[in-house]
Amino acid sequence: MQYPVAVALAAPVAKLPRGPHWWYEPKYDGHRLIMWRDEDTTRCHSRSGRTTTSAWMDLAVVGQAGLPPGTVLDGEAVVWVDGRLDFSAAQARGHSASRRASGLAAQYPANYIVWDCLMAKNVDLRGHPYTERRAALLDVLADVPPPIQPTPATDDPEVALAWYEHLPAQGIEGVVAKRGSSTYRTARIWQKVRHSETVDAEVIGYVGPAGRPRRAAVLLPDGRRVLSRALTAPVAAEVARLAAESGPGRQARTDDGEAYTTTGSGLVVEVEAGTTRHATVAVMRVR
Repeated sequence: MQYPVAVALAAPVAKLPRGPHWWYEPKYDGHRLIMWRDEDTTRCHSRSGRTTTSAWMDLAVVGQAGLPPGTVLDGEAVVWVDGRLDFSAAQARGHSASRRASGLAAQYPANYIVWDCLMAKNVDLRGHPYTERRAALLDVLADVPPPIQPTPATDDPEVALAWYEHLPAQGIEGVVAKRGSSTYRTARIWQKVRHSETVDAEVIGYVGPAGRPRRAAVLLPDGRRVLSRALTAPVAAEVARLAAESGPGRQARTDDGEAYTTTGSGLVVEVEAGTTRHATVAVMRVR
């Protein structure tokens, strides 16, 4: 297995799937995190493959002390504030520069909620079924203390429905459904039911100064190019990073004729599904 690893994703569905061999997990509002425990070090990266070890050093230290070498985990880094998941705090940490990371870690200590084990004892488990990977995950984390912990999982759809209905107050976004026989692949192999649905879009440009973009130009799944509404500070920082890496862009226009400066590819954001019918979309987060 090569670092960074491409991750499995979930496709949105309107209702919870039922039937034999389905398993369910809560869906968290945080920052996707892959943790690698090598022989000598522990590294972390995001869904996009960007190394984020310095941003989550408190979690990496626990992983280094508790995980056996040859382990790769997939999960979500989350921050609890007053008994509720705080997405903004998790985003601030996940996209923080090294000089700010320690201060943010002290202000917003993180938990790592793990839902998959991709490697154990240097054995690649991605070709194994979910139920076997789940058993390996519980074994790997048996003696690892919080803040690293396995996500709850159930094969009872009524329990999953109770999570969906009663946990939003704690910041749980919904439920992810996984077939017990499914292997781990770089595709939308899982299904997710959320209270607020989003779709993925690719950032293709920006409006405003390259160092402080105000809005993003995005390519929607249906092929339309539109501008976003005003960006939050963490998203603007990531668009600025993309602009810096891409170099000078050219002037282009959206399908509605609005001007923007182009960037390179590679930055995926979640946009609120209900806004995609309009000329501007609401960007929720960087994926």
